[in-house]
Amino acid sequence: MRRLRKIAKKRVRAPGRPRGFDPEKALDRALRVFWKHGYEGASLTDLTEAMGINRPSMYAAFGNKEELFRKVLDRYGKSAGAYQQEALKEATARGAVEKILFGSAEALGDARSPRGCLLVQGGLACADESNAVRRELCARRGEGEAAIRDRLERAKAEADLPAGADTAELAGYVTAVLQGMSVQAAGGARREKLRKIAERAMAAWPERTGGDGDLGEGREN
Repeated sequence: MRRLRKIAKKRVRAPGRPRGFDPEKALDRALRVFWKHGYEGASLTDLTEAMGINRPSMYAAFGNKEELFRKVLDRYGKSAGAYQQEALKEATARGAVEKILFGSAEALGDARSPRGCLLVQGGLACADESNAVRRELCARRGEGEAAIRDRLERAKAEADLPAGADTAELAGYVTAVLQGMSVQAAGGARREKLRKIAERAMAAWPERTGGDGDLGEGREN
């Protein structure tokens, strides 16, 4: 009898969790809710309805709302933001940045996804109690800028950029363009406009033969 009770306990599922619950699919659904509404705008009701579970099950599987958001950011980086990591593997700094900017134009203009970038739009309007979320987003954007700067430092060491090029300034410039494109996309800008922004940014890219590496020394495409 005691053995039967143990077996019965093992078969009990988390409260409200449906049969065949898939954590990966649930995270994808939560990602779209956060991406569309931002951290503050995504209510627990929105999240649990999209994920197909109730609140106790959400807490049991993913933690509270902030913990869920962090997991969603990890997933976003491996899916929607993965093209940036691939772009950094390009043979030249120009090729890497070009691929990042035009890849961003493609991704941000994809009608199948919510508008804008989750790392930019996710915490634009956060109350004081959500400062941890704002800091988390700032940190992740900073990591992206640091990755670009590291790639540019390598390019400078390989003489792929002018000796006087300021890699921190260039990385900040690229990041500012990316964030501006995100805001434009969130406002309804289409791929064509986003590509034009990317083209204009690349027209200012410093050439290897250009003296001090100022942004104004690039060529028109």
